[in-house]
Amino acid sequence: MENQQQGRRSFIKKSAAALALMGLGLPSFGHIQNKQTLKVALIGCGWYGKMDLWRLIQIANVEVIALCDVDQNHLAEANTLLKNRFSGHTPSLYKDYRDLLKSHQLDITIIGTPDHWHALQTIAALKAGSHVYLQKPISVDIIEGEAVVAATKKYKKIVQVGLQRRSTPHLIEAKNQIIDTGNLGKIGHVEICCYYHMRAKGNPQEKPIPDFLDYDLWTGPAPWRPYDGLPHKRWWRAFMEYSNGITGDMCIHMLDAVRWMLDLGWPTQVSAKGGIFVQKNEKSNIADTQTATFEYPEFNIVWQHRTWGNPVDPAYPWAFKIFGENAYLAGSPFQADFVPYGEEKPIHWEAVYEKDKFPEDLNEKDIELHAVPATRRHFQNLLQAINENRHPNANIYESHISTACCILANLSMELERPLTYDPATRSIPSDSEANEKLRRPYRSPWIHPEPDQV
Repeated sequence: MENQQQGRRSFIKKSAAALALMGLGLPSFGHIQNKQTLKVALIGCGWYGKMDLWRLIQIANVEVIALCDVDQNHLAEANTLLKNRFSGHTPSLYKDYRDLLKSHQLDITIIGTPDHWHALQTIAALKAGSHVYLQKPISVDIIEGEAVVAATKKYKKIVQVGLQRRSTPHLIEAKNQIIDTGNLGKIGHVEICCYYHMRAKGNPQEKPIPDFLDYDLWTGPAPWRPYDGLPHKRWWRAFMEYSNGITGDMCIHMLDAVRWMLDLGWPTQVSAKGGIFVQKNEKSNIADTQTATFEYPEFNIVWQHRTWGNPVDPAYPWAFKIFGENAYLAGSPFQADFVPYGEEKPIHWEAVYEKDKFPEDLNEKDIELHAVPATRRHFQNLLQAINENRHPNANIYESHISTACCILANLSMELERPLTYDPATRSIPSDSEANEKLRRPYRSPWIHPEPDQV
């Protein structure tokens, strides 16, 4: 009887996920031929935005139509690097993404801005008729995410989210060889973690806003913080005003990888504990320590991060471990290991780097060499999805689940109680206080997107 009930729960879960995907609708955009020149724009010309754009140029015929950034120095640097590295591009330059989208008909818009901009800019790009490559997370609150899902359906365009573990070669091999063949046996527990010391430190004083930065437009819908230095790269991630903390930045990758590998939908419940336990003398307001539990009918996924101290396993400081009765599978962006309980031989996989195929990678400033092969495949998957009128690997619905789960973990930590989200009603049943936190207040004049009004 228990196995029958578990089977029913699994069937219901997978059926609900399938129906949700069907509900997104298929894009109506015509096929992109291999030799067709793609009209592309980049919104957010910082570190990762440029890294994404360079990857697309490496694998497709691209004309960079426009670049956009509120920091004129960022914008000029990206324009110079583009022309020096990839000749033939003469992009128009913009400070305001709305002006860019009104001025051009684009095939793909790459969005590499801070998290608090992701939802508004994605919806605007979709409305303008463009497909989107969006860095994770898709939103900083859950109703934003629902609005992005609704816009993807309404405007019949494709969004590929930068959850590129789904396109990581050695993890795909591990999934195919171990998970899909059932070599772990009955799975009873999953652990995911990040122990990187990545929480920005310091207490800089308030400063005059430099002329080259439109700080008001950079802040956009987020709460206003007094300017205390350039917010780029790591500094903005130190504040919950603009992000979902370490959980939204790092947990989302490992949670999404496990959900992809094990074909999981929404958890039945999310709970979390944590806070600022050690690094109390810094201005940053994101948690330096958190443990979260994502409950599923057959097992739990347990997340832990610390931005201080030693990792539990030095070989896997940012990773997942899927435990079965016969073995466990460990995975990270750098490697994977099948570790059997019995006498079966262990298996080790290394990340693919493609240094010979793309030698220019070796000269790129601040490049994540281990990640770019996956990003290239992620873009290839996006182009294939457009050609074949289908959803990509990290489609908007799956990415919304992974994003929302991390947001729920932070809300549970704040409210000090477990939470369950009902996507059918877009609510947390019987919890009015939690429901109020599904939407973050927007700074005027920006208006929070609503799923029924996109």
